[in-house]
Amino acid sequence: MSLTMADGNGEIEECLDVLNDFINELHYAPTSLAVALRVHLDALLRALLMGGLCTREEVRAFLRELERDALEYEERGES
Repeated sequence: MSLTMADGNGEIEECLDVLNDFINELHYAPTSLAVALRVHLDALLRALLMGGLCTREEVRAFLRELERDALEYEERGES
């Protein structure tokens, strides 16, 4: 299994819609949500590794891409 966004069947888009709807209903500070999501992402990535569904290098590449996407605004000179 690859940790890429290409699935071809719309499953990721559907999952994003459901998660977005759920998160919009939560009444927590954005920083609290970010930390909670980080904890869950950590657990999910560990489960994928332990289950042999991805490699350590795939996780590293996924996290590099996440960091690049999250910090992209800095590269464009925005604050």
